[in-house]
Amino acid sequence: MKVIVAKNAGFCYGVKRAVDGAKQLLQETNEEVYCLGELVHNQEVVHQLEQKELKYIEHIQETHGKTMIRAHGASKEVYDYAKKNQIPIVDYSCPNVVKIHEIVEEYKNKGFFIFLIGNPKHPEIIATRSFCGMNHVVIEKEEDVKEAIKYFQSTSLTKILIVSQTTYSVQFFERCVEMIKDSIASKVHLEVKNTICPTTEIRQKETEELSKTVDSMIVIGGKNSSNTKKLYEICQQNCMNTYWIEKGDELSNCFKSTDVIGIVAGASTPQESIDEVVQSIKNTNSDSMK
Repeated sequence: MKVIVAKNAGFCYGVKRAVDGAKQLLQETNEEVYCLGELVHNQEVVHQLEQKELKYIEHIQETHGKTMIRAHGASKEVYDYAKKNQIPIVDYSCPNVVKIHEIVEEYKNKGFFIFLIGNPKHPEIIATRSFCGMNHVVIEKEEDVKEAIKYFQSTSLTKILIVSQTTYSVQFFERCVEMIKDSIASKVHLEVKNTICPTTEIRQKETEELSKTVDSMIVIGGKNSSNTKKLYEICQQNCMNTYWIEKGDELSNCFKSTDVIGIVAGASTPQESIDEVVQSIKNTNSDSMK
């Protein structure tokens, strides 16, 4: 049996920065520390930080002290409320997410209608929408493009900006851009900003290549993780035996001794989870040989 772990598996820069920062803050302070939403989409990490006394809240109004903003960022209203009520904020928003906020706000002020490609329920998109103003729409799937064009045409605007959630599918983003180009009048001024995180692009490309060369693929990451879901979908397209798990003890399949197994992991998956899965595969294979 051969196990191949993708080079870019596990924590991305933004998540590592947030998790390391949270651990350091909790260690250095005696004050209560709150986090607006789960810091990362990984239950193991969430529980570890809870044990260190990090308190999770859903709304900024629930805080009673120092409050962390997670890597997904926060809405404009959150920052305004915190400033007005003198709530100390520790901002761990991913720099790539902050950049999108700056872009959409700039283009909103220039009179652009904004097409935001991503999952409308994802916290990053929810935060980004607050910087877009009234004239924007979220495109989650290809069927949404037609309605988005209609919405744009119902306004008096003549300029469109297309941006994406940082963790969304590169292939989907490119397809949507082409569909939009084919659907708008030539007089419409279109600008496209590929705001997908470079690490996400690299990870998706590596996943595509690896999943074409192995007998089985294992995707490690939280079931509520957008980027992990995209990796799983890519693997499914190329490898019939694809498994999405969060921990090593979820593996019930006994792989053949001749199998080549590929492993990828989402941006919120810690290294110890990857190591645990690798060890679990080795243990399972060892037991099956007895």
